[in-house]
Parts: sequence; C-alpha cells; structure tokens
Amino acid sequence: MDLDAFERARSADWLRLDELVRQRRRTGAEADELVRLYQAVATDLSSVRSAAPDPEMVTRLSMLVGRARAAVAGTHEPSWRDVTTFVGASLPAALYRIRWWTVGVAAAFVVLAITAGVWVATQPDALASMGTPSEQQDYVDNAFAQYYTPGGGFAAMVWTNNAWLTAISIGTGISGVLPVIFQAQNAISVGSIGGMMAVHGHLGVFLQLIAPHGLLELTAVFVAGAAGLRLFWTWLVPGPRPRGRALAEEARALFTVAIGLVGVLAVSGLIEGFVTGSGLPWAAKVSIGALALAGFWTYVLVLGRRAVRAGRTGDLEADRAGYTLATAG
Repeated sequence: MDLDAFERARSADWLRLDELVRQRRRTGAEADELVRLYQAVATDLSSVRSAAPDPEMVTRLSMLVGRARAAVAGTHEPSWRDVTTFVGASLPAALYRIRWWTVGVAAAFVVLAITAGVWVATQPDALASMGTPSEQQDYVDNAFAQYYTPGGGFAAMVWTNNAWLTAISIGTGISGVLPVIFQAQNAISVGSIGGMMAVHGHLGVFLQLIAPHGLLELTAVFVAGAAGLRLFWTWLVPGPRPRGRALAEEARALFTVAIGLVGVLAVSGLIEGFVTGSGLPWAAKVSIGALALAGFWTYVLVLGRRAVRAGRTGDLEADRAGYTLATAG
C-alpha cells in the first residue's frame, strides 16, 4: 500500500470526522454522517494495520476512531459492576503478580532495619547521633508513646501522609533508584529508633506500639516499593512485548495497586488512630493488627490467584486500554 496516496485519498473523511467529533451539538444529518464516517475510518485503520502498519498513522487513526466511538456510543459511566470488578479481580490480580517482589522488599527491609538497630544499640557514636542523653530519655519515656494519640484527626493525618509516600514510591519506580532510597531510609529510621528504645530498656514498648498498625502499614510500604521496582524491571527487561507497550501495560496495572493501597492504608490509619493508642490490652491490639495483615494476604493469595488464572493482570480491559499493534512472539 502507498500510504501517501492512501492518505491523500482519505484525508478529507478523516478531517471531517475529526470536525464532527469536536462538535458539542449535531443535527440528525450530522449524527448519521458521524456514524458513517466512524465506520469508514475504522475500516481505513484496519487496512493500514494489515497492509502497511506505519506506527504514526496507526496511532493517529486509532485516536480518531476512539474519540469517534465515544461520540457515537457515549462515554463510559461508572457503575457498581466496575467497583466489584476492581475490588474482586483487578486489584487482587495486580497485587498477586508482584507478591514475590513484595516478599523480597520486605526481607531486605527487615534485614536493614535490624542491622541499623543493632548498630545504634552497640555503637556509642551511632547512639549519640540520635540526640543528647536527656533528649533520648524524653523520647523513649514520653514522646514516642504520645505520638499515638487516639482520634479521627490523627488517623486521617496518618492515612494521607502514608498514601502520599506510597504513591511517590510507585510513581518514581521507573527510576529504579528512588524506591530503593525511600525503602532504605524508612528501614534505617525504624531500626534506629528501635535500637535506641532497646538501649533504654523500652524495646517492648516500641514493638507493642508499632505492631498493631505497623504490620499492615509496612506491608503497604513494601508493596509500593515492589510495584515501583517491578516497573523499573519491565523497562529493563520487557520480554517479548515492545518496551513501550510493556511499560504502558505494567504502569496501568501498578496504578491499580496505587489506588488499592489507599484503601489498605485507610485501614492501617484507623488501627493506628483508634487501636494503637487505646486502652485495650496489648494482646488484643497486636491480635487486631495480625488479623488485618492475615486478611490482606488472604485477599491477595486467594482472590489474586483466581483472578490471574482467569486472565486478569490489573490492567484496563482491552476496550479501554487503547489499540495495540500485533507483535511476533
């Protein structure tokens, strides 16, 4: 196919369809013309794809056909079916696909946090960097526990802060560096505080105040790091897919993870705001945190495995993800 000749012959219809799509109001005749041109340009797109798949022309016609289809059929209206599909299939599938990445990030985090804690607890210079002796004593005796003040305002603050941090971790994942820095800084911070608390004989208080909400909260942080690194790995090793297509598909799936983590962190924030600092027995507080974590992993492993086996990835459905070119392999 001579693409230049084909474009010269068909460009008038393409321009007219674009003009009709941009109109906010149409007469009956214009609506009929819109449908006719939509069908004709869709046929043009199919011809170009099969005979001479020029990427630029395919992209331009795909966008035009997509906009025309929206004008003909109307935009998609969210429904409860979308919500149930997202919660019951898309989100667990996306989380399930990065489960081993999550485990890897968690293992590295724990090792680094323990190393930092032992270093602070055994090295006088490292302990001194945490503040003067009086400042350390005030922190372990008062400030650490007072931070977990029960209340809805505190829960909302924790939720928004953590949701922002996890979104940043996923959003900067393509760099391959920033998620690692974020995870390392967080691990060193948690471990160093734990080491200082241990030196002053308050390690039990530290673990009791961290465990109720931290089990789920830190898991969300690990998932965010895993999602970011998975995106970076896709950029390095796209597999049989073209790199651009692979990145687009994984980015859409991991955006699903980012949205889902907002809900996970909301639960964690509620536990931190109303359970951690409450007057409940410590055994009850830790049990609530453990149940929340168990519920999360049950959700991921049971619903996620089922969704992946059904062909779900967390990406948008084919009719909403845009057009793609067929590739060999």
